[in-house]
Amino acid sequence: MATYLLPAAMRELPLPWHDLTYRRSQALEALAPTEERREQARQVLRACLPDRRQSVHDWDEELRDFYDDRDDHTLDEADAWLTRIMPTTSQVTRERVVQVVGAWADMGILTVPDPPAEQWVDRVAAEWAASVRQALAYDAFAFIERVTTAGLLNDAEAEDAALLAAAFVRVGMAVEAAVRVLVSLGRPRGEQALMELVRDDEVRDFRPYVRSRLLGLRRSAYEVRAREATRDEEPLLPEELQGLPHSWQNDFGWGATAPDSDSLARARSALEGCLAVERAPDDAQMFCDAPADCSAITEVMRALMPYPRLVTRERMNEAWREYQSLGFECQGMDAEAFAKGWCTRIAERITAAVFRWLADLPQGGGAPNDTGPAVLSATAHWAADLAERCARRGSAVQEAIWFLHCTDDVPGSREALARLALDPGLPVTTRNTAQQWAP
Repeated sequence: MATYLLPAAMRELPLPWHDLTYRRSQALEALAPTEERREQARQVLRACLPDRRQSVHDWDEELRDFYDDRDDHTLDEADAWLTRIMPTTSQVTRERVVQVVGAWADMGILTVPDPPAEQWVDRVAAEWAASVRQALAYDAFAFIERVTTAGLLNDAEAEDAALLAAAFVRVGMAVEAAVRVLVSLGRPRGEQALMELVRDDEVRDFRPYVRSRLLGLRRSAYEVRAREATRDEEPLLPEELQGLPHSWQNDFGWGATAPDSDSLARARSALEGCLAVERAPDDAQMFCDAPADCSAITEVMRALMPYPRLVTRERMNEAWREYQSLGFECQGMDAEAFAKGWCTRIAERITAAVFRWLADLPQGGGAPNDTGPAVLSATAHWAADLAERCARRGSAVQEAIWFLHCTDDVPGSREALARLALDPGLPVTTRNTAQQWAP
């Protein structure tokens, strides 16, 4: 009696879904999106949904180490035997896996014991069964996404598809394809499902990916809000920063801004404004541990408040609510600490951008007529003082010290570098940076 590796519902799937060869994908591309076919696709997903969590590598967690050990160059050829001997879901049995691993042993694959141990056969059987589930689920979701994009799903079908997609994300199988279906469902149904997933502890490893696709759906709402006038809103940044024409687009980079007297005056005013921003404690600026998470909340801030003039109490509160709803760990933070931390971070980015721009001025050519050597020299003097103050404050330290290095032909910059390099009251990293560039 055959020992089946797949449940009866998978063994009994209709054509072309039960086909495990390359012909399945070809047949699905030509499949008409009739109501019957749409139901079949969802039937495939219900049949393939595993009853427990899979790993981020799409296999059961216990299979991961075993799978990673299989690194022989002949594995592609060897894996083809699985489909050759088990071309349909009804033929996926342990007995046929024994045939396959026997063929692998004959091929001399180094990681295959000869004769294959029972435990090794069980591992291959479980891996292949998971692989079949994964492949069929991907194809079913791809079919549903195509139908959804064409606007052919009715409300009941869309609701069922959303529930199935969320279930696959929670077990960690066919995650990308499942999330694409939710994105294709759009707002509000797909968005609501993604919102629930980012707050679900079961999602774990996939949370950053789910969040990134959710942000893609929500971005248009952020951008609409950013176009609204601030009117009676309370600004959180100093007046010197509110008039800056530069945005997050290039991290407040000044780009091709001409170094004329107006732009130099604006740069000085911006630096003084940044120094006036109350600096939040370093730990209050750490909103998340993972770089992907930090990038996600930064994306929200850029979309909601792309310019310093839009950084208001009201919009910061909106960002705080969004931060919570997107499933970020609040780490004991409240709305006030969140706003203070982000004002500090924005001021640091502006400071860094200004010093990068100023550092290029002495080396840059083609300055306008009103920006000659005397003007640049005078700029270096006031900028050196501001650079030292910023470095001592811990704001854009690398960029401030790099500016002092680039202008070390000016006595003020040389002296500032020396003071920073030798001051025992400064953090070691600041002193080391200054020592690296001190003349």
